[in-house]
Amino acid sequence: MAETRTKIAQVDPVWSRITAEAEAAVQKEPLMGGLVHACILHHKSLDKALSYRIAAKLASNEMSMVILREIADQAYAEEPELVEAARADLVAVFERDPACHRLLQPILYFKGYQATQAYRVGHWLWKNGQHDLAYFFQMRISEIFGIDIHPNARIGKGLMIDHAHSIVIGETAVVGDNVSMLHSVTLGGTGKEEEDRHPKIGDGVLIGAGAKVLGNIKIGHCSRIAAGSVVLSEVPPCKTVAGVPAKIVGEAGCDQPSVRMDQLLQGCGG
Repeated sequence: MAETRTKIAQVDPVWSRITAEAEAAVQKEPLMGGLVHACILHHKSLDKALSYRIAAKLASNEMSMVILREIADQAYAEEPELVEAARADLVAVFERDPACHRLLQPILYFKGYQATQAYRVGHWLWKNGQHDLAYFFQMRISEIFGIDIHPNARIGKGLMIDHAHSIVIGETAVVGDNVSMLHSVTLGGTGKEEEDRHPKIGDGVLIGAGAKVLGNIKIGHCSRIAAGSVVLSEVPPCKTVAGVPAKIVGEAGCDQPSVRMDQLLQGCGG
């Protein structure tokens, strides 16, 4: 066993750290042993653990855990980029969420991370023409996690969704790399348009709690959207917008708003 874990550590130090954290968690709280072993210690890699976790969460009387796990395993095997994105999302949560003290936590407990990984498998299904299965994933993600992401939406790596309650991301939305958003964010349309109708979020953007970004508009890279804002028009890069409707109130204040997670408006002159 020790030799096997040494080999894993050489290939994937992130997974090695997760397994070490899992062993420590079981020693500290033996009652968690069944969950931790089932979700982490029984697996040889991050993708195998994630396929188990996704399947366990989304399984129902309508679709068995065995089938869902096979789907997720196939997705990870055929598109290694899904594992890269999962790792980037995990590190993003660990680095940006002050409530996250171990890499183990998002996999076991954080619905924002879990829902994002389930969405990624659903998006893979959508791209492969398996739309009904993708819709099933969307439905179960919404039912279980309270997050509604259309499987056709495109989301980059390094996404952190904090608290992750009542997130809505529409069909033609695009989210760049290293974006952070809080609960009750909507990336939606403005009516009954059927074509490209949802926002395009640039890299490094921070979207505050309750913000609504509506329509086929561009949100420039490394910008900040203040909590509770309603954004209806394009936002230039590296700016802060706030209000209903949102207006530019100043510069973003730093080069990586999504990493800094600073939501205060001090220093943003009108």
